[in-house]
Amino acid sequence: MIASSVPPERIRTLVEAPPDAGADYVLYWMTAYRRTRSNFAFQRAVEWARSLSIPLVVLSALEVDYRWASARHHTFMIEGMADVGRALANTPVLYYPFVEAAPGAGRGLLDELAARAAVVVADDAPVFFLPAVLAAAGKRLRTRLEAVDHNGLLPLAATDRVFLRAYDLRRFLQRELPRHLDETPDDLSLDDLRPVPDGLLDDVTGRWPTSHEPASTLVPDLPIDHAVAPVHTRGGLERAGAVLERFVAGRLDRYDERNHPDARAESGLSPYLHFGHVSSHQVFSAVVDHEDWNPGDLSDSASGARQGWWGMSPQAESFLDQVITWRELGYRTAMADPGGYDRYEALPDWARRTLADHAGDAREYVYSLDEFAAAATHDEIWNAAQRQLLTDGIIHNYLRMLWGKKILEWTPSPQVAHDIMIELNNRYAIDGRDPNSITGIHWVLGRFDRPWAPERPVFGMVRFMSSDSTRRKLRLTEYLAGVPTLLDE
Repeated sequence: MIASSVPPERIRTLVEAPPDAGADYVLYWMTAYRRTRSNFAFQRAVEWARSLSIPLVVLSALEVDYRWASARHHTFMIEGMADVGRALANTPVLYYPFVEAAPGAGRGLLDELAARAAVVVADDAPVFFLPAVLAAAGKRLRTRLEAVDHNGLLPLAATDRVFLRAYDLRRFLQRELPRHLDETPDDLSLDDLRPVPDGLLDDVTGRWPTSHEPASTLVPDLPIDHAVAPVHTRGGLERAGAVLERFVAGRLDRYDERNHPDARAESGLSPYLHFGHVSSHQVFSAVVDHEDWNPGDLSDSASGARQGWWGMSPQAESFLDQVITWRELGYRTAMADPGGYDRYEALPDWARRTLADHAGDAREYVYSLDEFAAAATHDEIWNAAQRQLLTDGIIHNYLRMLWGKKILEWTPSPQVAHDIMIELNNRYAIDGRDPNSITGIHWVLGRFDRPWAPERPVFGMVRFMSSDSTRRKLRLTEYLAGVPTLLDE
């Protein structure tokens, strides 16, 4: 096997077969990390192509029959695919974007390309249906198949421990993360790679035509949910870089104001992290540069405290706690239970027990899924949050918590509340279907939290939030007036 600059803990071999140096190319199957920069999986594929002296093909395919497929999600992803194409346009790498025009139209494409490859390198992300697709490929393909983890700063394989609270993971990170901080993806040069010979894949592209048209041309004719329309915010690695730069330069220093929607101090990075248009390493590097930080600033204490360990400003430490601790908590939870991490049964016993004890409590208001989706409740703040979800594909982070708590309060049972939150989040949010967003929904229902006294109707010992207290604490004037809070302002 080849020597690799990719940390070994990040590489998982699904098909143990010797690489065929006489094959036509190395195949990188891009599914989760839709970027060419700061990408350990792409880096591993480049290393294989260089070592075997054969070309590199990058396959980026998009299905139409996954649950919640919509014009909103497809547009954002296709914009990202187009950016990858532009990044590879003047390199020897052959980029193969494919967007299904009908359900099942892409069936057989991966197998056909893999059969001609020396090695297939894939993204290893515990997101939505991707683990099942990767596992199925591992059973079906005969070519060497490696899956590479680039989900966070700490490799997923660093521990198989299941963390029940953010505090527990934070303590673990404070002990283990320092030795991984210098494991950063390379800035890749592609000029020395062999180009794919002209016409090599003509028979494949004849059966599965490449999709180089812009999203505005492709999306309208696709058999997906067009009622969930595209948002103003554009996807792609170039836009992700601009959003990151804007945040670090103009918002990070006032991140302590982020709970106020009118302050516009949130990062706006979640959708780009979800679709792999930016990496956690890129985000961390930008913060490090802004803070003029080095590893010598780290505290020797692994107390699990939210503040003081990094040796950065309080605003930077608060942000890193979100983008590292809480995000990686969601991904590790999904990795440990890929088929059930987003189910109601994944809630802790104490939360399910207390919610069951109060399932029969009287509700002052009860709304249906359609009423919630239409932002047709009696509550002005809740309706504003839902309208933001409908129009912008996001909800302000603090109000997303209130949004979930009120759904619990205004539904016939906690199970119904859970299903409605999942449906609204996954259908409308750009970053829906992400383990991090599932973490937020489950936090509403007691997961990653503790019992809170006093015991209340409907909530039991699950943490309570009210619209009245939210109105008193937060600056909401512009938010309630419907002033847009777009990610690329």
